[in-house]
Amino acid sequence: MSIIDRFCWYELRTTSPEAARAFYAEVAGWRAEPSGGSSIFRAGEHRVGGLVELPERARALGAPPHWLGQLGVRDLDASVQRWIERGGQALGPAQQATDGRRVAVVRDPQGAVLALCSRGDAWGQGDASSGEDVAWHELHTTDHEQAWSVYAELFGWKATEALHLGPEIGPYQMFSWAGADRSVGAMASTARAPHIHTHWLFYLTVADLDASLARVRSLGGTVVNGPMQVRGGDRVAQCEDPQGAAFALLQRVKASRSTPGPAPSAPAPGARRP
Repeated sequence: MSIIDRFCWYELRTTSPEAARAFYAEVAGWRAEPSGGSSIFRAGEHRVGGLVELPERARALGAPPHWLGQLGVRDLDASVQRWIERGGQALGPAQQATDGRRVAVVRDPQGAVLALCSRGDAWGQGDASSGEDVAWHELHTTDHEQAWSVYAELFGWKATEALHLGPEIGPYQMFSWAGADRSVGAMASTARAPHIHTHWLFYLTVADLDASLARVRSLGGTVVNGPMQVRGGDRVAQCEDPQGAAFALLQRVKASRSTPGPAPSAPAPGARRP
């Protein structure tokens, strides 16, 4: 599967990498392997992301521990320039990753933080994630129409189904990207819920949601919302790890090709802006 114009890497930036290593191994079954001073998360044989100490510059700016999604692009410098022209912001110069990628942390026009990354040598190794390990990508934003126009124009994402989830959440626009045969995420409006800051929330796939949530609680994490069943029978819950990084869990129903469906009606986790 191509890693261009889609989320292809998920990096946990945390104040306690060792604690996070143990937490996600128990909760999601991901193992963190040392790699060049940081760690790489694997789900089975698939590389899904990285585990790093929260950078000092990010701490100085008040960023809490968080998951940073990285979007693969063909030309990093050109993509950053187009991003800025559309009202986004570059949060410092591009950095060289140990696996050959160049990574630029950016903020979208509504304030959600993510990263753009070049292909790099690592993507040629043939064991990258199939896309099922992180199965849903949810943007909570103050203006989903403007946000959608930016991501759709720059990355070629296609709108699929749109739902209306009530007076607080508002529209919930699902989307897909090149190579996907179904929706891969959604954008939810938080304009009527100012306590929810703009952020990307990533859903990690687990085999047994109830067992994983029990581990979240026993290991010092928080279940913020759920568990709940969504359309198609899948079950989801939104959580925070012991250091405060927001994430969500998704259990597929057997042989399901469904999507997680509606966003939570309760305040979503990750309200603290990274």
